[in-house]
Parts: sequence; C-alpha cells; structure tokens
Amino acid sequence: MPSLQFLYEAFRFSYQALQANRVRTLLTALGLLIGNASVILVVTISITSRDLILDKIRGIGSNLISAYYDAGTQDTAKADADFVKLADVEAARRELGSRIVAASAVTNATDRLVIDGHERDVRVIGTDEFYAQVRNLQLVTRNGRFFDPSDIALRQKVAMLDNKLAITLFGSTSNSVGQVIKIHGLQFTIIGVFKERTSTFGQSELGDNGAALIPFTVQRFFEPVERVDPMYLQVRVAEDVPAATQVLAELLASRHRQGARYTVQNLTAILETASTVATVLTLVLVLVSAIALLISGIGIMNIMLVTVTERTREIGVRMSLGASRRAVLLQFLLEAILISVGGGILGIMAGVAVPVAANLLQDEVYIPISTLSIVVAFGVSFVVGIIFGILPANRASRLNPTEALRYE
Repeated sequence: MPSLQFLYEAFRFSYQALQANRVRTLLTALGLLIGNASVILVVTISITSRDLILDKIRGIGSNLISAYYDAGTQDTAKADADFVKLADVEAARRELGSRIVAASAVTNATDRLVIDGHERDVRVIGTDEFYAQVRNLQLVTRNGRFFDPSDIALRQKVAMLDNKLAITLFGSTSNSVGQVIKIHGLQFTIIGVFKERTSTFGQSELGDNGAALIPFTVQRFFEPVERVDPMYLQVRVAEDVPAATQVLAELLASRHRQGARYTVQNLTAILETASTVATVLTLVLVLVSAIALLISGIGIMNIMLVTVTERTREIGVRMSLGASRRAVLLQFLLEAILISVGGGILGIMAGVAVPVAANLLQDEVYIPISTLSIVVAFGVSFVVGIIFGILPANRASRLNPTEALRYE
C-alpha cells in the first residue's frame, strides 16, 4: 500500500504540473500524436494496398498454372509435332488427379467480323467447359450460361462473347444472348456474355478489344495443326502449386521429343514478389514515421530539461522537506511519460478514426485496422517517454538542495 500511495501522489503532482502549462504540454505531445497517427495510417494503407494487389493477382485465376510450347527458332515441322495437344491435357488430368480442380485446353485464332459496317479482326478462342472455372470468369447476363459438356462433345455451334465485344456488336450485353453471329463462315448462337473478374489489362488471351469463345471441338477443324496454347490447370491447394507445376513440366517433357522446350508457369512468384514489395514499402514508411517519433522524443527531452531548470527552486524546497532523490526522479519521469503516452493515445485515436470513417462512407474496399500497429504505437509512446525523460529526471534528482534553494 505505501508504494501504491507513493505512485498515486507522484502521478497527481505530475498531472498538476502539466496542467499548469497546458499549451506547452499540448505542443510537446503534438509530435507523438503525429508520429503515432502516421504509424497506424502507414500500416493500414500498406495492408489495404497489399491485400488489393494480391486479390487482383489471385483474381486472374485461383492457383492457376499455364503451359505452352516455346517454339523459339524451331522449323515448322518440329514445332507442329511439339505443340501441346488435347492428349497432353488428358494426361495431365490423369497424372494430377484429385490434386487439381480442373484442366482446360485453349486454342487461339482470329476471324473477321462485320462491325458497324466494317470488317474487323476479332479473337476467336476455342476452349472447353472448364475454361470459365480456371480463368475465373463471371457471367454478366442473367439469362446466359457457360459451356457445358454436351456443347463440347456434340460440337454445338454455340458461342460466348466477352462484355466488350457484346457491347460493340449489339449495343448492350443483355441484347446479345440468343443472337446469331457468323464465325469461320458458320452461324453460332450466343449463349452468354462474360467478363474477367479481375482485369488483366490485355495481358491474357482475351485481349483488350474483345473475344469470342467457341467449343474447342469445333475450333480444331479450322486449324491446320492441333495446338493447345495455353493449357490451364487450377490446383486444389495453393501450397501444392509449385509441386504441381514441376509435375506438369516433367509430364510435357516426357511426352514429346527430347529438347522441346515448354514454358510452365504459375502466379506464385508474382504473388511472392508483390508481397515482398509491399513489405519493403511498409518498412520504409514505418521508418519515416519512426523518425517523426524520434524527433518528438527529442522535443520532450528538451522541454523537460527546460522544466527542470524552471522548477529548480521547487525541487530544492521538496528535497529540504524530505523528498528523496528517487521521488523527484519518478515525478519528472512520470511527467515525460504522461506527455508521451497522452500524445500517443491521441495519435492512435486519430489514426484509427480515418479507416473507420472510410469504411462507413464506402463499401467497395474494406480498410482493416491493424491491432498490432495500435499496440506497437502505444508501446513506442511509453518507451519514448522513458528513454527521453530519464535524462531530465536524473538531472532533477541530482540537484544539490542547498544550491537549488538559492537558484533565482
């Protein structure tokens, strides 16, 4: 109990001393307020941006692996023989079995369609019923659908348009389903309109100007050579992606002539790179915020040194009345901690208020609040008060009572 009473009295005297100079106390704590708010906002922005970037990359295709033949400078005969075939896709399905959700074959071609009275080249992609799943496509019309197994097996003359091409051809996506277009000289009925869940900015086989999907079993009759370019696999478990990628690469190499080169890649490296960049950016920004905290800590130390000088006579009176050096040190140290922690708490409140307000004002992007950053910010405030308050407090406790009483 005596120790608790001692701490209470020291805290009360420290609070009264700070109350006597409110403006100076507030200005001193302002540095901690800005520093802590910066730390929380920096971590919040970093987490939000990292999650957005990673979600965009994942949106291209969940646990996606792609494979295609890298022709290089090979002559046409060898290249034709080495292209990935439908048989390779079936072999991958058998080899990987339950480790994959689906495997899809894709072939790329172009055809000339009449658009606005003018002929224009349009991408025509032959694929199967698994393509929409592995490429994470989304229907944009309620009355539409994706390919089903019967469309592929029965070589149905059906097609799907992406939303860009549908709007270009028919003015809107809703008017497209049921329309008939001519591809490769045949009439195809449009059964659905789709879009990519995450924009790839023209870097996928769908391109930037629109594309039409038709069954692979129909498309192959318009190609001189069977060529799957690329093959897509969706792996069931994210951790299995690197191993499945290696299995697919070895499978393709074993099924074709020695020396044929195949590019088998996944998004793991891109995800890791994006995560690393986000982490480095966070560390840099936190370092900048730490500099602000360091400067504010130096400000607290300077103000407390001035306070010790101003209150030298008061310190002498207290020591002459029996106050121990430990009591004097504790009081001034508590004053520094109160300034630091008070400013830190205000900074935490300001830092948290921004993402909370942003979440209330919009629903498109959820901005998380990092509990760890709040704990770290509070802890740093406490530590700053101790580190930069110990020198002034120690100076106050070492004053000679007699000389302190004589101080003018």
